[in-house]
Amino acid sequence: MAISKAEENPCTNYQYAAVLKETGNLVGACNLALSGDEAEIGWILHRNYWKQSYGTEMGKALLELGFDELRLHRILAHCDAENIDSYRVMDKIGMRREGLFFESRPAHKQSDKKYSDELSYAILKDEWDTGKEIAYYKTLPVIFDDFIDLPELSDGVIHLVCFQKRPAIPEKKYVPAYDFAICKGGEKVGEINLRIGYAGFGPDESSLYYGGQIGYNVDEKYRGNGYAGRACRLLSPVAKAHGMTKLLITNNYINTASRRVCEKLGARFLRVARLPEWTDLYKDGQRFSNIFEWSVE
Repeated sequence: MAISKAEENPCTNYQYAAVLKETGNLVGACNLALSGDEAEIGWILHRNYWKQSYGTEMGKALLELGFDELRLHRILAHCDAENIDSYRVMDKIGMRREGLFFESRPAHKQSDKKYSDELSYAILKDEWDTGKEIAYYKTLPVIFDDFIDLPELSDGVIHLVCFQKRPAIPEKKYVPAYDFAICKGGEKVGEINLRIGYAGFGPDESSLYYGGQIGYNVDEKYRGNGYAGRACRLLSPVAKAHGMTKLLITNNYINTASRRVCEKLGARFLRVARLPEWTDLYKDGQRFSNIFEWSVE
C-alpha cells in the first residue's frame, strides 16, 4: 500500500523506510501526509534503535521535504502525551507545542486505559526559515580576546562615550558588550550598546537573533534628528575590530521610526519574526520583531 501511495501523481502521502547507511538494516519508517498547503508528519522506530537520534534525523528530513521542496505553509505532528521520546523529537526539530487534548486517542496497547491524552505540535514555514537564519548567524566569525582601546567615536555632530564594558557571563551565555552614551556637545541625548557575538542565551542560544547586536534609545525630546543612525555608524570600527561584518538590528514591528533608522542605514530587511515566549521582549508584551541585517562598511 505504501508503494502504491508513493506512485500516485500527485503524491499526497510521502512514505519512507528508514535504513542505516552503514549496514542497510531497516530501523523504522516515516511519512508526510499532505492536506492542501499543510501536512502531518510521523515516524516509528524499532525499539532496538531508540535513543540514538534516528527519530530526530527523520523528523528533520521530513521538515526539509515539506518546507524546502514542497513549499508548505504548516506542518503538524501528534503523539500520545505519555510518549516522552516522541515529543522530545518534536521539541528538538523546532516544532512548537500547540495543545493538549484529553482522551482524544485510543490508549497504547500496553496501557490499561481505553483512551489517552494527545499532544499536538506544529511549525510554520516562517519559523523553519527563521531557524535556518539563526543557525547561519551563529557560524559567523567573531574575535574577542578582550575589550579594545576605543578610538574617538565622533562624526562632528554627535560623539559616543563608553560608560560600561560588560564582560561575558559564560554560565548564563551572555556575550560581552559595550554601553555608550550618545552625546551632543556636553549633553547626553540617548544610549546605544554593541553586543559582541552571534550566539547568546535562550533555547539554542538564539537570543541575539531576536535582540540584535545593536540596541539604541534616543531621549524623546531629541528624536527626529538622525542621532540613532549616526550612533550606529560610529560603532562600525568597534564591530570590525572584533571581526564582525554583519550586525543584526531588531525593533518592534510597529515602531516605524526605528524601522526608518534601519532603512536609512541601508540595512537589509529579513523578516517579521514571531517572538518566542522565553524572550524578554515577549515578557514585556511584544509579540513580533522586525529583523534587519546591517553589513558594516
